[in-house]
Amino acid sequence: MTALISHTTFDSLDPHAMSVFWSQVLGFAEDPDDPNEPGDEECMIVSDDGARRLLFIAVPDAKQVKNRLHLDLKPAQGTRDEELQRLLGLGARTVADRRRPDGSGWVVLADPEGNEFCILRSDAERAEAR
Repeated sequence: MTALISHTTFDSLDPHAMSVFWSQVLGFAEDPDDPNEPGDEECMIVSDDGARRLLFIAVPDAKQVKNRLHLDLKPAQGTRDEELQRLLGLGARTVADRRRPDGSGWVVLADPEGNEFCILRSDAERAEAR
């Protein structure tokens, strides 16, 4: 017997704003039968195939310490550095730059509420390095 992950939940000051940000980052969408609205206490977004779901729930307190869990992302198209620029344009901010001169490494980012996540090299970039 095993357990299955239903969804990943993020505590949020503004669940709607976070669902919009992460929808743009990941290309996820809200459930058309249960749309996310400003002021909602819970906002869910779902991958195109329905296999992955993120839920943002309202909590009264802001993030206070480093995440114990974070997402590692890789570009679906393009390079890590191109994706980094796109994410910064969406409102992410750089926390730490762990890129190395040989092209390996990653960049630690934070979403608009301070939750850290990383952007890694794409599969194509890793294949080229071999």
